[in-house]
Amino acid sequence: MIRASLALAALFLSAPVLAQTAPLAGEKNAEIEAIDGVVSGDAEWQIAWSGPMTADGMTTAPDGRLIFAQEQSNAIWALWPDGENGERAFVEVPYVLGAGAASYAADGTLLAVERGCSDPGLGDLECSQPSALVQLLPERRVIADSMGDGETLGRLNDVLADGEGGAWVTQGALWHIDADGSVTKLYEPEAFTNGVAISPDGSRLYVTDMRTIHAFDLASGERTIFATLDEDSEGFGGDGMTVDTEGRLYVTGDAGVYVFADSGEKLGVIPVPRRSITLAFAGADRSTLYVGAMGAVTPAGEAWETPEGVRNVAMTIYRLPMLASGN
Repeated sequence: MIRASLALAALFLSAPVLAQTAPLAGEKNAEIEAIDGVVSGDAEWQIAWSGPMTADGMTTAPDGRLIFAQEQSNAIWALWPDGENGERAFVEVPYVLGAGAASYAADGTLLAVERGCSDPGLGDLECSQPSALVQLLPERRVIADSMGDGETLGRLNDVLADGEGGAWVTQGALWHIDADGSVTKLYEPEAFTNGVAISPDGSRLYVTDMRTIHAFDLASGERTIFATLDEDSEGFGGDGMTVDTEGRLYVTGDAGVYVFADSGEKLGVIPVPRRSITLAFAGADRSTLYVGAMGAVTPAGEAWETPEGVRNVAMTIYRLPMLASGN
């Protein structure tokens, strides 16, 4: 059962609506089963934001605000808590060309990937600005916009700040980009990489390879298979990832949000009303899980239909009160 309280959504929703007693158009029932120490069985999803553009590559600001990338508006957005009305969306950082994902480092540095003019849904584009890893805060600079041989970085997917001015990024493979712009390939996948996350103690890096989650010991460089998404056999596989303070790993997939212990044991799956692709713990105490999912409804309550020739960009951000909390 979904109890929806829609906040002001940029370019889409103008005000919160009354609570819903049934799924909205395009949603599915998402009854939650308790996972010990993670989520209670009576927790319910709420809608925090919805719109006809993306809400991808989530991260959390030092003050707990949820941050997400929006490729179509070329901006990094934030959700601002607004009491009983939920959250209100505003532009955190404008002029981020093809913003695909963002990542805050512990020191408050904000990094993002600019996908440039690589959106395949926009047809033949003419653009001289390549994709890049950029630092947005405290000041702007391009960290890297090409490989060592001069080739472009391609359509960058996810990003995770390394705390030293660089980042891990996914684009086909798993790459590390140093603060000086040096680019190193760390892993060539069997299928493709997508989400990337790091353990709370900073010792282990996780990356998806479709339905397989790999773990890298950052001290030794050893790679092991950490877990598999057994219920996504016909789906896209793992997408966004995050961890909680106990080291549990959360992975979005067709089945919902997979939860794994730091040993790799599957603890359960939290179903989501729509296909989830990104997530982050946010809020002042980091005890609310936000999930970005594909699809949305119009202000009239109808399922959003993507215009022909345009990528399916409509998304909904759901929030869920948790027993666990993020870093």
